[in-house]
Formats: sequence, structure tokens, C-alpha cells
Amino acid sequence: MSATVIDGKAFAAGLRERVAAGVAAFSAAAGRAPGLAVVLVGDDPASQVYVRSKHKATVAAGMESFERRLPADTGQAELLALVAELNADPAVDGILVQLPLPAQIDADAVIAAIDPDKDVDGFHPVNAGRLASGLDGFVPCTPLGCLMLLKDRIGSLSGLDAVVIGRSNIVGKPMAQLLLRESCTVTIAHSRTRDLPAVVHRADIVVAAVGRPEMVKGDWLKPGATVIDVGINRVDGKLVGDVAFESTLPVAGAITPVPGGVGPMTIAVLLRNTLLAAHRRAGIPCPDRLW
Repeated sequence: MSATVIDGKAFAAGLRERVAAGVAAFSAAAGRAPGLAVVLVGDDPASQVYVRSKHKATVAAGMESFERRLPADTGQAELLALVAELNADPAVDGILVQLPLPAQIDADAVIAAIDPDKDVDGFHPVNAGRLASGLDGFVPCTPLGCLMLLKDRIGSLSGLDAVVIGRSNIVGKPMAQLLLRESCTVTIAHSRTRDLPAVVHRADIVVAAVGRPEMVKGDWLKPGATVIDVGINRVDGKLVGDVAFESTLPVAGAITPVPGGVGPMTIAVLLRNTLLAAHRRAGIPCPDRLW
């Protein structure tokens, strides 16, 4: 028996369609389209690809896209001034500063300078605190996309054992908080976890976000487990995840592929967060179906 391959690309396409419909309704009610500002500092090739993809998706959803590109030698004061300008701009509902930033800029200071109510990346300490406290805020796009895929596949997650491999502020920690909110029993594991295979083997849900190519093997898994592979690693010119995909297929109940699993969800959730920000800022009730 082979695991079901979770089609993140198809789910993301459906989410983007729902967002586009929500954008049209918001624009009719508010007299303007939601606006997303993306700031890129420098010329990192991967960042340029991401920014182009975000611009294209934003425009396709009917939103206003505000791109700000700054040279690699931009100083921190100049970038903070731009963030303050975007915070004050009524046409901008969401602000995203593309990471990584050049070495001369303190990324934490820049993230902290973004208005938490425009922080559609969900990285601001205020939004991290809101998530941990069970309050409404913006959740980082990748873990929220993972949760959407899990709930679509499983339904209720209540009572399930979940292991998150990775403890980053961008994926691991918020992913664990989201699973706790769904009443899972959650373990955060990482590279120093003792007997990691045994920890993983007891989990009904495994979220791998550790950044090590094909680290999680099929014999680590509990039979029937649902596996969400967040990793994107290039090995010998090929993209692979943090999970050894072929060895997990006979064991897992369901698994996301790389590429085509979690990746497409990130931009779709970014659009969802921007639409949500626009509704909140305009005081217009948000559609219930923004999954």
C-alpha cells in the first residue's frame, strides 16, 4: 500500500481562487483593492525569484502590488525609514521585507519596525505573542499552509500526537503553536534530540522543517502517519525535501511531495493574510471561508 500524495499545488490554487473572489468583494465594499508592499534589498537570485512570484500572484488576485527594490549597500536607517513610510501609507495593507537581508542590516530590528497589523508574514514579536496566547494575529504563511493541508487531509486533529522537527521562528515554533491550538499533543524535536527516530515513530503527524536533505527515513515513521515535508534542498541539481520520499511511501498514510507540496501554499497564504489585513484595517467583516 502506498501513501496518498498530498497535492499542495491544487489546494493552493483553490485558496487563491477564494482569495481572488474575496478581493473582488472587498474592493466593491471599500472602494479600493487590498495592497501588498514587498521590499527587496540587494540582488540575491533566490530572493528575486520569490519577489517576482509574489508580485505575479498579487496582481493575479486583483490586489495592488507595491514593489520597493533597494541596492545591496542600503543602510539600516534607510530601510527603517522605508518601513515607516509603508506603515503610514493607507493604500498598503500588508508589508513583507524579503529575507535574508544584507549583513549590515539587523533583520530583527526591521521586522520589529513593521506595524504588527500589516505584518502579513507573521514574524513580528507581537504576532508571535498573539499566536502563543491564542489571540487573533497574523500567523507565518508556511506553517499556516501546513495546517490547512493537514486539516483538509485528516479533519479534526484533536488528540493526535504530532512531532515538529525544527525549532525556527519562521516554521518550527509557530507550527507547534498551531498544532497545540488544534488540541494535538506536540513535541518539538531538532538535531540534538536524543533518539530522534524513536520520537518520530510515535507520531500521527510529522512536520519536517529541519533543513537537512532526506533526513527522515521511512522506517522512522509510525505506519499510517501523515507527513508534511517543509524542506527544500538542492542535491545534485534536484530538489528534495527533509524526508526521504521514496522510502516513506510504503509506510506513511499521506505525504507532501517536494516540489508541489508545501511550497505553493506559502504565497497563497500570504495573499490570504493580506486580504485579512485589509478587512481588519477597513473594519469590514471578513469572509468565513478564507482557508
